[in-house]
Amino acid sequence: MNNTIFDTGIEDSLVARLGLLGRAEPSTELRANVLAELDLADRYFTLDTVAGPVYLAYNGRGISYIDRVEDVADFEGDFKAHFDRPAFRVQEPPARLLGQVTRMLTGQRSQRPSFDLTSVTDFERSVLLKALEIPYGQVRPYTWIARQIGRPKAQRAVGSALAGNPIPLLIPCHRVVRSDGIIGNYGLGGPDIKRRLLEYEGANVTRLESLGRGGFRYIGSNTTHIYCFPTCHHGHRLTEKHTVQFASIQDAQARGYRACKVCRPE
Repeated sequence: MNNTIFDTGIEDSLVARLGLLGRAEPSTELRANVLAELDLADRYFTLDTVAGPVYLAYNGRGISYIDRVEDVADFEGDFKAHFDRPAFRVQEPPARLLGQVTRMLTGQRSQRPSFDLTSVTDFERSVLLKALEIPYGQVRPYTWIARQIGRPKAQRAVGSALAGNPIPLLIPCHRVVRSDGIIGNYGLGGPDIKRRLLEYEGANVTRLESLGRGGFRYIGSNTTHIYCFPTCHHGHRLTEKHTVQFASIQDAQARGYRACKVCRPE
């Protein structure tokens, strides 16, 4: 697994440009300092969010890490342990990056920031990129991601990939829930933070869990005969009078309902 920002050849050329390559193999610290001077190393800043203050690291590829810890020392230690390289603190984050992050966290439709996912496997990357497709204020079950990436039996592996998400909040693993409607755990602060994030985004978590306790996974419209996930934008607008509840996809199909093309429950 490659956890470096660039390959060794490019790093060496950068060191050479500063007249340092004539020495013995540069140390990890020297290499990091050179990259920092050229604005290519990981830097980080603090950001106030609905989940509380977090530390956000970024580099030339994009955002690399988000964590919610007690202090700077904890963050720098966790970052070094995770990536085997240091991160350098900045007081003022790049305005463009901060604007992209802020708009993304508030559900505004705009160009999202880039992400550095070189620290994860190909499978984990496919899971995280699929989670990025879940709209603001909506949720999907782990099984949905597994099916969408062509690995329908890999629910547990999907859960593990999301649990190890290096960029929570922005890659929204908080929008992935259990098939029974229970929201489940969350690595950035537990289920209470997960609930807070979903409710801030407009998801009706109470309704979702109530449906789950009743054994219902999907809802449909008795006028359009389309069924959706309960938090789908279309299903969310249904009145009680026109809402039908289903225990499974098979249940919905047997009663003549077809899948929503927006939330893709199949």
